[in-house]
Amino acid sequence: MQNQFTSNISALHLSMGKAVDLKAYLGEHLTRLPVVLRLLAENVIRKQTGSVRDEALHAILAWLPQASSEAEIPFVPARVLMHDTTSTPALVDIAAMRDALAQAGLDPKVLNPSMPVDISVDHSLAVEEYAHPKAAVHNLAHELRRNQERYRFLRWASTALDNVRVHPPGTGIMHTLNMEQLASVVHCTQGWWAPEMMLGTDSHTPMINGLGVLAWGVGGLEAQTVMFGLPTMLRIPDVIGVKLTGQLPTGVLATDLALTVTKVLRSVGVTGEFVEFFGPGVASLSAGERAVVANMAPEYGASTGFFPADAHTLDYLRMTGRSDEHCAQCQTLLQAQGLWFDPLASPCYSQVVTLDLASIVQSAAGPKRPQDLLSLSDIPASLPKAVHTPIAYAAITSCTNTSDPRLLIAAGLLARKARALGLRAAAGVKTSLTPGSPAAASYLQRAGLLDDLAALGFDIAGFGCATCIGNPGPLPAGLRLDEQHQPVAILSGNRNFPGRVHPELELAFIMSPPLVVAYAIAGDAKRNLINEGVAERQGHRISLAELWPSGAEIDAALALALHRDDFSTDFAKASQNAAWHALAAPQGECFPWDPTSTNLRPPPFASPTEPAFFDSQLGDYTAHPLLLLGDDVTTDHLSPASAIPPESLVADFLVTKGDKRHDLNVFASRRGNWEVMLRAAFHAKTLRNRLAEHLPTAHTLHVPSGTVMPLWEAAERYRAAGQSVVVVAGERYGMGSSRDWAAKGQRLLGIRAVLAMSFERIHRANLIGMGILPILLDYPLHMQAGAQVHINTNTLAARAPLAVTLIDGQGARHAIKAKAAVETHMEVELLNAGGVIPFILKQHL
Repeated sequence: MQNQFTSNISALHLSMGKAVDLKAYLGEHLTRLPVVLRLLAENVIRKQTGSVRDEALHAILAWLPQASSEAEIPFVPARVLMHDTTSTPALVDIAAMRDALAQAGLDPKVLNPSMPVDISVDHSLAVEEYAHPKAAVHNLAHELRRNQERYRFLRWASTALDNVRVHPPGTGIMHTLNMEQLASVVHCTQGWWAPEMMLGTDSHTPMINGLGVLAWGVGGLEAQTVMFGLPTMLRIPDVIGVKLTGQLPTGVLATDLALTVTKVLRSVGVTGEFVEFFGPGVASLSAGERAVVANMAPEYGASTGFFPADAHTLDYLRMTGRSDEHCAQCQTLLQAQGLWFDPLASPCYSQVVTLDLASIVQSAAGPKRPQDLLSLSDIPASLPKAVHTPIAYAAITSCTNTSDPRLLIAAGLLARKARALGLRAAAGVKTSLTPGSPAAASYLQRAGLLDDLAALGFDIAGFGCATCIGNPGPLPAGLRLDEQHQPVAILSGNRNFPGRVHPELELAFIMSPPLVVAYAIAGDAKRNLINEGVAERQGHRISLAELWPSGAEIDAALALALHRDDFSTDFAKASQNAAWHALAAPQGECFPWDPTSTNLRPPPFASPTEPAFFDSQLGDYTAHPLLLLGDDVTTDHLSPASAIPPESLVADFLVTKGDKRHDLNVFASRRGNWEVMLRAAFHAKTLRNRLAEHLPTAHTLHVPSGTVMPLWEAAERYRAAGQSVVVVAGERYGMGSSRDWAAKGQRLLGIRAVLAMSFERIHRANLIGMGILPILLDYPLHMQAGAQVHINTNTLAARAPLAVTLIDGQGARHAIKAKAAVETHMEVELLNAGGVIPFILKQHL
């Protein structure tokens, strides 16, 4: 290998300053490597020294012959991005750890983020009011009233902790904020110019890949290790190259492409790997269109959906108010380092998938998974027969679709044409528009489309995740829910798992914003918009084609609408949220907990005095199954974010603490209170626990006694008897949002291991972060009544086979083929320490 590996960093000397000379380190291999691996190499060179740097660079180059590797490398991001309902539990953990240091007579200030941490308050907005001009103002007021205690805590954190910046409600959602305000694409750090790389505590963080910024989503637990200066260790990923050719046909939008990519890549199998788009078709896509496709990376299972930067990136940066000087710096650095997109390049990939953009058609996905692609004419057949399927929600949501102005403009133009024909949303449909940025209101207004959208019920209801994250507000009044009536949600978001939008709804379709407007008019999900049209008016059947805007119409509206000053001016105005700044925040290095609070409580797993949560769960043990589950168990099943049902055991608990039964907010707002979240674990109407038939929500069978009881009561009974418990599941365990409470709840239940056929990447990491061992099974594990498993993890190693034995109800023992779903040596260390929090605290105590 080259001598530079053991010398000082070889630098390019540019007019803007110095930068890593990737050619000096990678030589002729530079252009053979996927761009994402070139970026990882740059990060290693700049952030590591000595043998750590040398070995990591050797490993990256050694990836080439097989286009695969089992080697580990360190990664250090430039910054971390969080949202309020993931940051709250992370910051509660930090506050509790500071208490532990103070109680030990140590300085709590040693626990401080060592890099910039931005927090967007965007996950708590609910669509309480809609279809009127003041809906956004009123919904924001409801949000601040319900969440003021938690928001005071966030304001405390922003002053007590270094490098933490909180963006108030109303400033937009984290991913759009990232695109429009925070991302630099290249930046100067410690005297070196570098391509920007980051991590975010939301699975849709890869949306920023559309700008050429390498980023992926992690759980809050992994983010804590990074925030405190530790690198995140990752196995050098396989990189799946998606070669795009051709151009999108007229009338086809970025959403249609994103849903098609999701279907194709789920079929290929890219879970946990990196995806990079290349080929001449990429050059035909704007940065906004690329971001829509990149946003769906968790839906196709990948860590990234990366598009290298090019002139389209600079166009987006200029459009959103970045200076011409900065855009020139981006181009100079990325071209000099070999990171600029070349439509004719064909790097080495682990696998190549080719997709002709000209083959993409208008599409939807559903009714239960985002990878289940449908043509519009196939939607009626996908729904239950002999059942009424009225549309309950028609929601133009935030990050996936509204961060590309083209999609919102298209929706507005369809609304204009429908309005001109006298059409309105069908009676009983709850309509909403919750853009990802306040700038959206300005450009829709400038295009003259706000009034058209409002005429069809799509007044802006706020700037937040809202319906997409399960905060659609109450169901429409008078809506019937029974065996003959199964209402449907229509949304332009990214997830449609049963119960995701609303706990009572099992059916939902994802589609582009203009299609959401069309279905709001139709009112029935079984209406075939292609054959039957959208509606009838004075004896005339109005076809979808009659309403659909042309590409030229969209382009003309965009030219009229977009103004670069809107993005910075509107963000600055929204940041001056008077009600937010009026919240009185506590002061001091340690947070003053209120013992009567039902929102914020220091968790036991952050206290060294709780050995059950502070020691390793590895060992040699026999365990009962606490739950037996099937495929596609999502993090919404494991730890819901939706409204707390007033007639639930969780509600009963909160009422005993003094809360009002019909004003309990959403589960996500309670993630600072471990007692609530313990009871919320596995609280999903659609989750089937196969330990027994017809178990109530969040209940299980306590096997030794044969008694059905709430999960946390069964867990406590096992704990009191000194008995271990595990979870057994099928494929894709932990799909969905990157919420660490999906793992924390399991740790509070005493779960030592999860045995599954496959794991989604972020949840697997979150389990390890809580000291729970994910075990990968070669084949489904069928457990009959009274069966147990014996697990020996005394010699745990990354990706190594495990000794797992099934003990059936008669005591017979059967060896099971299994291995640890553990990727790196660092993950083994975390499991040996008992998880991320004990690992961090043990370094300071």
